[in-house]
Amino acid sequence: MDFWPEFLATSWGREFVAGGFGGTAGVIAGYPLDTLRIRQQSSAGGSAFKIVRHLVAAEGPAAFYRGMAAPLASVTFQNAIAFQTYAILSRAVANSHSPEDPPSYGGVALAGIGTGAIQSLVLSPVELIKIRLQLQTRSSSSAGPFAVAENILRTEGIRGIYRGLAVTSLRDTPAHGIYFWSYEYIREKLHPGCRRNGQENFRTMLLAGGLAGVASWICSYPLDVLKTRIQAHDRYSGIADCLRRSVEEEGYCILWRGLGAALARAFLANGAVFTAYETALRCFFNKP
Repeated sequence: MDFWPEFLATSWGREFVAGGFGGTAGVIAGYPLDTLRIRQQSSAGGSAFKIVRHLVAAEGPAAFYRGMAAPLASVTFQNAIAFQTYAILSRAVANSHSPEDPPSYGGVALAGIGTGAIQSLVLSPVELIKIRLQLQTRSSSSAGPFAVAENILRTEGIRGIYRGLAVTSLRDTPAHGIYFWSYEYIREKLHPGCRRNGQENFRTMLLAGGLAGVASWICSYPLDVLKTRIQAHDRYSGIADCLRRSVEEEGYCILWRGLGAALARAFLANGAVFTAYETALRCFFNKP
């Protein structure tokens, strides 16, 4: 087995394709809880149980997968860019003279921060369309992702399709640094030596990936709430206006609404992301 395939691969296509596998697995594993999170963040109140019960009764279980085509269609490209960018940046900032040594934890964090900044450019329009689809009711659910995108472009222009870009960048830039650093640190603690030999098991991948997702979401969650509100409604003029009006109307607790669903989804989805990513690298791209 190669030493740390994502750091030592010579072909850009390895991390790109494996990242697509990981992203697809993450969307499938976590999408219902993501829909619940969006509903909680954008509503004026209601417990998770109440929202689930109402959604199932009014629109059926399929409502939890509404809008999944948008992120699923783009997730290969989106996650492929993220993992490929991370691999390139982590190699660039590596402070070791030996290619067999993985980057330092500081280098991993810096590479993650750079990845988050670049990732937000792709992620912001995708999440805008996804959120608009997730908030549709049955009566208006005939509109698909392309129709939603076309409507936004027609009524708001290019600026409209990038609504929420600033807050997405503020959320994702530090969050990705925490994300990749946490994964590297936790996997090494769970399976000492795996950063060099790549011999960790599925349990390590799942736990390290899941906990890394939880850590990044805890640190960035208030910004995610603001992002959801800005992208779901056009009544806010910016981040500061959204924060001020949301707190005035509903209190500071609004900044943490839906956290439980978000963390549950983060653990499931990111455990799946890293497991699928690492497995794809090892199964498809390792030389015998």
